[in-house]
Amino acid sequence: MICLGFDTSNYTTSTAAYDEGTQLNIRRILTVGQGERGLRQSDAVFQHLKELPELFSELAEKIDKKEVLAVGVSTRPRSVEGSYMPVFLAGEGYARVCADSLGVPLYRFSHQDGHIMAGIYSCHEFELLSKKFISVHLSGGTCEILLCRYNGYNFDCEIIGGSRDISAGQLIDRVGVKMGLQFPCGKELEQIAKKACDVISLPVNTDGAYINFSGIETKAISLIGKENDESLAKSLFVSVAKALERTLNHCIKKYEIENVLIVGGVASNSIIKENLNLCAKKHFASVEYSTDNAVGIAILAHMANKGAGTNGENNCHSVTAQ
Repeated sequence: MICLGFDTSNYTTSTAAYDEGTQLNIRRILTVGQGERGLRQSDAVFQHLKELPELFSELAEKIDKKEVLAVGVSTRPRSVEGSYMPVFLAGEGYARVCADSLGVPLYRFSHQDGHIMAGIYSCHEFELLSKKFISVHLSGGTCEILLCRYNGYNFDCEIIGGSRDISAGQLIDRVGVKMGLQFPCGKELEQIAKKACDVISLPVNTDGAYINFSGIETKAISLIGKENDESLAKSLFVSVAKALERTLNHCIKKYEIENVLIVGGVASNSIIKENLNLCAKKHFASVEYSTDNAVGIAILAHMANKGAGTNGENNCHSVTAQ
């Protein structure tokens, strides 16, 4: 039973197919001009509309379209009322045409749902589908600590912490662009950081479950040209990890949680992983599934379609690891 997935986020066009343990993940990062720190929504929508037909054609060549039984798509950033972003209209429209053409149901999810499901799939922690857990969504535009529970269709998520100002991804990109790197800067800045011999003190302000990153942004930018790039880059990642460590351990103890799932593009950073020490089991999405992708959406569509007319417990057992 093949299920398709579409996701059109701020910076990536993604298509995917999932079939009982095997998946195809075809994605393309949108083009951002040198020195720019992002894209306007209108520009991103335009690029998505250009990329989707080509990416879907590539996907369609590798599957039997007659075996497609459902289509899933991300239609909003989060699964809450009022959550909206124009970029998702591109994917939703294309997915609707695909579903109508194939005569199969269309299932709508949030971008955040897709990240969480892709993380569960990539680290094979499917037992999280039957229990309450904390998920940390770290990406270019999001830094949220979420109390999550799978409800049989998607994830009920309550924001219990995170950043009060800019996200960890914005912090990394803003400092990286000031250093002359191409946006998005995470991967290149990480390679620079791996060459560092020492770290600089870059304290981050935290208050219980919440973080303020704007102060460290100002401090780090002021040190460009005064400290070597390698040490500054590593210090930035270590400081992010330690801020997350304090806030997450606060939430783990408060809500008595045993498992923490960390997803989103920033979650793929090896230095953050190495410096994050938690008093609960930590599960990182793999590098491939940390960044924006449609695999989680395709899996959720598979679960929803297979479990249609049954309860959520049956849905929990409809995913197979690679």
